[in-house]
Amino acid sequence: MNIEADKIDYFYNKAYEWIIAKGPSIIMGFVLLFVGLWLIKIIGRWLQSGMHRRDVNPSLRPFLSSLIVITLRIFLVLTVMPMIGIQLTFLTVLIGGIGVAAGLALSGTLQNFASGVLILLLKPFIVGDNIIAQGQEGTVSSIQIFYTIVNTFDNRTVVIPNSKLSNEVIINISRQGSRRLDIEMKFSYGIDYEQIATIFNKTADEFKNCLKTPERRIGVSSLEDSGFKVALNIWVKAHGFMDTKLAFQKAFMENLKSGGIKLPGMTD
Repeated sequence: MNIEADKIDYFYNKAYEWIIAKGPSIIMGFVLLFVGLWLIKIIGRWLQSGMHRRDVNPSLRPFLSSLIVITLRIFLVLTVMPMIGIQLTFLTVLIGGIGVAAGLALSGTLQNFASGVLILLLKPFIVGDNIIAQGQEGTVSSIQIFYTIVNTFDNRTVVIPNSKLSNEVIINISRQGSRRLDIEMKFSYGIDYEQIATIFNKTADEFKNCLKTPERRIGVSSLEDSGFKVALNIWVKAHGFMDTKLAFQKAFMENLKSGGIKLPGMTD
């Protein structure tokens, strides 16, 4: 009976010593955990409202907010664990090994991911822009975290990894809102240049898709044995550029014929 009482007293004393020694740090650890989680929740809300005010891309807002919140929670847990007596040596090695293996396995995916974040933040192009990239010309229909979707003008859907777009040249042909339409035509020396210029200006004045500024331009681009070449430059809206080009060339050709100017290849 005395032996049992001695064991109980011994256990009680050890438990009391452990509570006295470890109790305050454990309580502080849990207090820090709950307070930290509450503060991180507030930070998450502040991040959402801040990104909304700064007009961050809507598809990027939840991802960035979640990434920051999860990272803060991980750091909080790693800070609290030593306070409550959990050693992190083995856990740190394990996480490091898993991180290295995952990084090697997903290097291409992570590169696309990082490039997608940069594209959404820096906005070298946005949805609706016409771009030339990777030998493809078309309209950006969607920008995702890992890839960008471009619809070409002949109705093909092209999926381009974001790493290709962030590391190579991209031509944004609609960002400025206007493009210069260049036409070069050859005429015989028997044709009056001023008559060509008059017909060109008349066509541009009547063509509704021509912009008033920047100013249009016409001039002799080269002189050859068989005739001279005339360069025509007009400014049009970037969107619908090809349709405008086809329509203007048709109108200019018809006005030249109506003005009595014989084009190369025409017969009497």
